[in-house]
Amino acid sequence: MRILHTSDWHIGRQLHGQPLLEDQEHVLQQLVDYIVSENIDVVVIAGDVYDRAVPPAAAVSLLDDTLNRICNELNVQVIMVSGNHDSAKRLGFASRQLSHAGLHIISHLGQITEPVVITVGDETVRFYGIPYCDPENVRDQFDTDVRNYDEAHCFLIEQIADSQTGEAPSVLISHCFVDGCEDSESERPLSVGGADRVSWEPMKRFDYVALGHLHSPQHKGEKHIRYSGSILKYSFSEQNQKKGATLVELDKCGLGGITHLPLKAKRDVRVIEGELKEIMEQGRVDPGADDYVLVRLTDTHAILDPMGKVREVYPNTLHLERANQFVSDLQTMNREQLKRNELEMFCDFYKEITGQDLSDAQHEAITKEIDSLNSVEESDV
Repeated sequence: MRILHTSDWHIGRQLHGQPLLEDQEHVLQQLVDYIVSENIDVVVIAGDVYDRAVPPAAAVSLLDDTLNRICNELNVQVIMVSGNHDSAKRLGFASRQLSHAGLHIISHLGQITEPVVITVGDETVRFYGIPYCDPENVRDQFDTDVRNYDEAHCFLIEQIADSQTGEAPSVLISHCFVDGCEDSESERPLSVGGADRVSWEPMKRFDYVALGHLHSPQHKGEKHIRYSGSILKYSFSEQNQKKGATLVELDKCGLGGITHLPLKAKRDVRVIEGELKEIMEQGRVDPGADDYVLVRLTDTHAILDPMGKVREVYPNTLHLERANQFVSDLQTMNREQLKRNELEMFCDFYKEITGQDLSDAQHEAITKEIDSLNSVEESDV
């Protein structure tokens, strides 16, 4: 059986205010082309289908068109789980009816022990999905005492393992942050203080693990536990990542092969650095002049309207930085501040006001409150 593993479409996303719907349509067409050329039997989408809980109408239309081509025109089944950017209830609307058309949506924890069983020829594979969830969701659903993301994820895997029957190969689909993996600036933290990490060891029992959430293609622990990565570069920190999807081959004996299928963006995402004169000369002959670029000017003298000048040769310049000492130090400070999570910033604020550090009890209370606020933001309310 040939499986196409993809994730983190983030349909409806913007990059520094620039809508990316046209760019997303371009690479989704390439995914459809791969389904045909590689004789794909099943498509797995490991969460973050949309970029936000209430996506714009154009994003919904693009997803509808793409899934219609895959399921109805190509007669290929699709299995997707909800991610932390998705609204689980909205994404899961009409999932029971859509499953009869070959679109299987796993967006509720009550579905985790019900495998999507797909047979192609004489090959049968069981697909289990874990949608994005936090420990509170798991405690409420299963009346169990799990304290963090890792304990919650391990508990859910055990529930799946206890329900498994038969000898058919199994695939786990999960939207989570595996500890030790490489993250990017464009990924929304799942929790504060690094408590969102989960361990990879419990997942190695599956024949393949299709992960979503992290945007860089990578594997952890075992080669079959892997992220396909996002379909596009969603921040300038991702400029060197090789975007694509993952072709997985399974047979009765288990994993047969893993192949990275590259996706070529309509416009690349790049960082260009140098003096204005050099950048202007380069831009006039650059075949990728329409790329989305961040420009870092190294000129030390004042320049009138540098953004206007740069956009004469790089019309899709989305951000410009000056490398003189004062601006550079200020921007470096701001970038470091932006990397800090809510808990760290509150701790600094509290110490600035009171002159004291948070007590252990205060630290725990604030952490719970921030997690609660983040949960409300992701809910359907």
